Amino acid sequence: MLRECIRHEHLAKIILQHPVFYNFFQYVEVSTFDIASDAFSTFKELITKHKALCAEFLETNYDKFFESYQNLLNSENYVTRRQSLKLLGELLLDRHNFAIMTRYISNPDNLKLMMNMLKEKSRSIQFEAFHVFKVFVANPNKPKAIAEILLRNREKLVEFLTNFHTDRTEDEQFNDEKAYLIKQIQDMKA
Repeated sequence: MLRECIRHEHLAKIILQHPVFYNFFQYVEVSTFDIASDAFSTFKELITKHKALCAEFLETNYDKFFESYQNLLNSENYVTRRQSLKLLGELLLDRHNFAIMTRYISNPDNLKLMMNMLKEKSRSIQFEAFHVFKVFVANPNKPKAIAEILLRNREKLVEFLTNFHTDRTEDEQFNDEKAYLIKQIQDMKA
């Protein structure tokens, strides 16, 4: 029923602006899979359905939102981590969220988190982390702190990416993006 309400921008705005919105960060982590999954679907709808409204909400509430979102990315629950990482990639790559993306990829802690998630045991989490990591590397205006981390880890990153998901031979876009990232990292100047 709540998802039906969210289809109306005015009602979605009321929910986003109400402190109860932040309860979703707990709801998506409950141990009952059906409830957590339903809560995540509603949460995702709330922050993606009405693009301009969501972008405005995320810009205005950036610190509070991403502080809570960080807990989802660090969750012990595999499904929560994977869904949150995938949603983060979608949020950052949505053109309406350019200001949010720019701010997110300017934070060295976020880059470090993605680099660690690239090494997760789960190949699915690695793959979703790749889609966020590529935004850091592809940024032509990298802040000094981000560039320093990438430069400091250049050889390891190139080797890691060269051997990353090599079995995805049919995924042309992934392989093109991976080759692009490797070249970008190799071509970085100290």
